[in-house]
Amino acid sequence: MKLHELSPADGSVRGRYRKGRGPGSGNGKTAGRGHKGQNSRAGGGVRPGFEGGQAPLHRRLPKRGFKNARFRKEYAIVNLGTLDKRFADGDEVTLAKLREAKIIKKELCGLKVLAKGELNKKLTVKAELFSESAKSRIEELGGKAEVI
Repeated sequence: MKLHELSPADGSVRGRYRKGRGPGSGNGKTAGRGHKGQNSRAGGGVRPGFEGGQAPLHRRLPKRGFKNARFRKEYAIVNLGTLDKRFADGDEVTLAKLREAKIIKKELCGLKVLAKGELNKKLTVKAELFSESAKSRIEELGGKAEVI
């Protein structure tokens, strides 16, 4: 048997149903939409969240508290294990070099270094933020963790 000889089992695949194609089709005239009303019309129906004029749920519920989303700072994150794989002993690691090496996609608000993975090389890492364990592991090996 070859790939072009394959076909579905008999009776398992039905043809596309064509609605609104005359009374002989059994689904002509209103095409399953019923008579009159909002949903029978072209472009009919209601927008998401609409509850028939009743105040929608998102307006009924109380809004309380402070939302930090507008002021939140997001950092590009890199782990020590990644730095160990991609950089040679004695290299300087900066945001620009990480972008060049395609380790991070966007610069966002800067770089944050986390301690996941093993680091066995002496590196000079320049970043906005370091986790405590990442900073200590870099300095343990004789490298520098410089906060920009």
